[in-house]
Amino acid sequence: MLIARSPVRISFGGGGTDLAAYYERFGGMVVSASINKYIYGIVTKNFDTTFQVISADYRSSILQVPVDGRSVNSSLEMRMGQVIYEHFNLRVPLNIFIASEVPPGTGLGSSSAVSVTLCNICSTLAGEAMNKRQLAETAYEIETKRLEAPIGKQDQYAAAFGGLNCFEFSAEGVRVTPLDMSVGNIRTLERRLMLFYTGATRQAREILSEQRERSEQRSGRTVEALHRIKNLGWQIKAALEEGRFDDFGAMLDESWRHKKQLASGISNSAIDDAYAAAIAAGAGGGKITGAGGGGFLMIYCREERQEAVHAALERLGLIQVRFAFDFEGSRILLHTNLLNSPYNWSE
Repeated sequence: MLIARSPVRISFGGGGTDLAAYYERFGGMVVSASINKYIYGIVTKNFDTTFQVISADYRSSILQVPVDGRSVNSSLEMRMGQVIYEHFNLRVPLNIFIASEVPPGTGLGSSSAVSVTLCNICSTLAGEAMNKRQLAETAYEIETKRLEAPIGKQDQYAAAFGGLNCFEFSAEGVRVTPLDMSVGNIRTLERRLMLFYTGATRQAREILSEQRERSEQRSGRTVEALHRIKNLGWQIKAALEEGRFDDFGAMLDESWRHKKQLASGISNSAIDDAYAAAIAAGAGGGKITGAGGGGFLMIYCREERQEAVHAALERLGLIQVRFAFDFEGSRILLHTNLLNSPYNWSE
C-alpha cells in the first residue's frame, strides 16, 4: 500500500498575477498559506489488467484504464489520473482512491492538490521520487499543457511546499520565500482567520478563462486591477512579517474590491451580503478564496468579535470550518513496497 497527501491553501494577496498571461510579461507574486485540509491518495494493487481511479468527491466516479495505455473518455478531474499515470510510463494494474477533506470547486486549490498528490504517488512508484519544486512544476505542466486548464501556478506550489510563503512568478521560473514571521505571530494570524463555507461550488474554468483573456491585453481594467493587486500583495507580505495584522485585514478588503474587477462571476449578491454581514459584525476584512463565484469566504477578525461574526454568517447559512496551517506540504505517509509484492503483476 502507498498513501500520500497534499494540503490545500488559502491565499492572502496577489491572486490572479500567477496566470502566465500576466506574469510572463509583468511578473507576478502570491502570498499564501497551506492549511491542514488534505487531498489523500491511497494506492493498492489491482488484480486485473486495469489502472483504476476512484474518487470519493465526484459521485464515486470510477475510471478504468487498460494498462496498455488506451485512452478512456471521462471528466477532466478523472482524466487527470490517467494522464499522470501515462506521464510516468507506469504499466502496472493499480487502484488509486482519491479523497478530499474539502468539497471540490471551492477555491482552495483542491484540483491542483490532487495533481500534486498523483505526481507524488506515480513518481514514487516509478522510482523517480521528486523534490517539492519538481512536483509543483510537473503538476502545473500536466494541468496546463496536457489538460489545457486555464489556471495559475500558485496552487501546485502551495500544495507541494506547504507553509506560509511568498511565491514570485516570472518567465524564468518561480522563487519561493517563506514568510519571515515569529511562531507567536503565526499563531496570532491563525487565530484571527475564519473560514466559512458558503455552500456553493463553482467552475473556476469559466472565470479563469475570461480572466486570462483579459490579462493578455497590454492595458485595460483587468490588467490595471492586477497591477494594484500585486502591489497590495507586497504590502500584505510586509504587514504580516511586521505583525501589523489589522492593516493586513484592511488590505484584504481592498484587494477583494480590486479582485471583483478581474472577471464577471467572481462575486454575486449572496457573497456580497455575507461579506457585508461579516464587516458589520466586526470583521476587519476578507475575500472569497480562489477564482471566486462561491466556495469559502475567508475573514480576518480579532478574537473578541469572532462570536458575533460567526453568528451573523451562521444566520445566512454559512458554515465555519476550523483549520490550522500546514508546514509539511505534499508527502508520502506510507509506502510498503507495493510493486515488490509477492504477487505476479502480469497475471
